[in-house]
Amino acid sequence: MEEPQKSTLTSFIRISQPLVLLGGFLVYSLGTGIAHYLGHTINWTIYWLGQACVILLQLSCFYLKETFDLPVARPTIRKPPPGQEKPGDQLPFSRNNFLLITFTTLTIGAILTVLLISNGVVTLATFLLLGIAFLISFSYAVPPFRLIYTGYGELTMAFFMVNLVPALALLLQTGDLHRLVAMVTFPLTFLYLAMLLALSLQGYASDLKYGRKTAMIRLGWQRGMTWHNLLILAAYFFIGIDLLIGLPWSLAWPALLTLPLGIFQIWQMFQIASGAKPRWRLLALNAVATLGLTAYFLTLALWTH
Repeated sequence: MEEPQKSTLTSFIRISQPLVLLGGFLVYSLGTGIAHYLGHTINWTIYWLGQACVILLQLSCFYLKETFDLPVARPTIRKPPPGQEKPGDQLPFSRNNFLLITFTTLTIGAILTVLLISNGVVTLATFLLLGIAFLISFSYAVPPFRLIYTGYGELTMAFFMVNLVPALALLLQTGDLHRLVAMVTFPLTFLYLAMLLALSLQGYASDLKYGRKTAMIRLGWQRGMTWHNLLILAAYFFIGIDLLIGLPWSLAWPALLTLPLGIFQIWQMFQIASGAKPRWRLLALNAVATLGLTAYFLTLALWTH
């Protein structure tokens, strides 16, 4: 009995995407860090309520996606993740299981939102951002939209993760937005999109086989690799532009520390395009590290200045 239980737990953890949840935690901290940098006193009760809402919204999105990836009957046979195809792969979950779990996470999220409202921190702008975040999560996973398989899912997720979440964190603390949100998150958006393109490259053949229309599929692998490189260059280019329009050097230089990683990532793509044997794990690790460390260094700079 232990082995099936272990398999079930492992599958559930994988579907919950803990690394992406960690990313949500980081970018929310970045948004709150902007409030701290601007001299506002942080309300930690509001911080944790908002952070929990973001995590629950992320989980709801993951579980809704899984709900409509699976047939109604069980045992459920699902399309495996890119690069991990094994005929007959089964998961010990059904669509109804995930619908119940999603209903639970959304209900808890709604309760926490009511608590935020009762604390008087939800302005019209905050409510609007929460509504947009919910609509993105819903349309990303649920038919007839299913943006995840249209080739535009990466764009919506980039906007949600890198732009909306920090803006929401700042609004909950200050009630107002600030241009620092755009200046800090715009380059991160490019790095996020580049990371998604890099991660989807290994599964290009299986995405074609199973009809998963990702951004890489829509672009084609050659154009997709070119766009990946341009996005990384654009990220660091706009950090330079931010400096010219007023971003303090104390915030810019920590973000530039990851430039060597970005250059190495571009070099890896050139190698793959030239026919070299792909080192998928290294590419994935580098792509995640470039984005993650840039966001981390920016967050650290905001909290320590």
